[in-house]
Amino acid sequence: MKFIIIVVPVLLILCIQNVFAYNQADSSRHGQQKHSLHKVVIDAGHGGKDYGTSGKMSHEKDVALAVALKLERTINESLPELEVYMTRTTDIFDHVTIKAKKANAVKGDLFISIHCNEAPANHHSEIIGYHTKTYKKKGKKYTKQVPEYKTWTTPSLVKGTETYLWGVAKTGQKEEALIENGFFALDSANDKELSNFDPNDPTQRVSISLRVQQYAERSRNLALTVEDEFVKSGRNSRGAKQRDEKGIWVLQAVNMPAILIEIGFLSNPEEEEYLNSDQGQQEVCDGIVRALKRYKYSLDNKMSGNN
Repeated sequence: MKFIIIVVPVLLILCIQNVFAYNQADSSRHGQQKHSLHKVVIDAGHGGKDYGTSGKMSHEKDVALAVALKLERTINESLPELEVYMTRTTDIFDHVTIKAKKANAVKGDLFISIHCNEAPANHHSEIIGYHTKTYKKKGKKYTKQVPEYKTWTTPSLVKGTETYLWGVAKTGQKEEALIENGFFALDSANDKELSNFDPNDPTQRVSISLRVQQYAERSRNLALTVEDEFVKSGRNSRGAKQRDEKGIWVLQAVNMPAILIEIGFLSNPEEEEYLNSDQGQQEVCDGIVRALKRYKYSLDNKMSGNN
């Protein structure tokens, strides 16, 4: 019993010390960068043989790439202090594992994946007549009138934007991503002692847990801000969401805050036309960049101690 009484406070002190060191390291790293947000990774969803969803006149892979390229240009014009890295700039296919490796290799501070949504078509039917059907029952013949149907579909009218972050149920996978991709190598001289991760070291586990919590908070704040900016521009927002059970693998696999933006429904003809227009694509990009400015401003205030 005495052993437990002694050991528990010691472990608690070690964890508190590690939290303090973590916060110092994080502030030091961002101070050296001079910006709380330094490098943004933009991922155009799908590509190559992977078409994604399709509308009547376009494929998701092409719309996502067009918007991603416009977003790169808009960020360069509006936030020139940021570096932008693209997971693809042409119509190529990379598995999501490759996309995650690319993002982790460049040590991004933020991952934004661009996608388009779909909803099933509406199915309709109506009776257009009857025909006579003859059948036997206990040796006798009977007839009955059987309706004939006309069936058709109409495009779904579901529309709007959605922004996703990784689900809470996938936090363990996010922690593994940080461990596998050299989390400790990113955080100044204080973390050199922890370059070899020991899963049995509670202080190192605390550092990993704290960083994942930070990433989750930043991802959630940005997702909400993106959707808020879409609303301000007149779009229909379906909200910031998580996919707890299924998850979104690439969001868990990158060593940084990460969101996936569904910019609209290609299954809705009106929205498909909007997303294929220069004006629509630019309005999407402008909304995302306004959200990035708000996100960066919030981080800068936290780094300067004004929160």
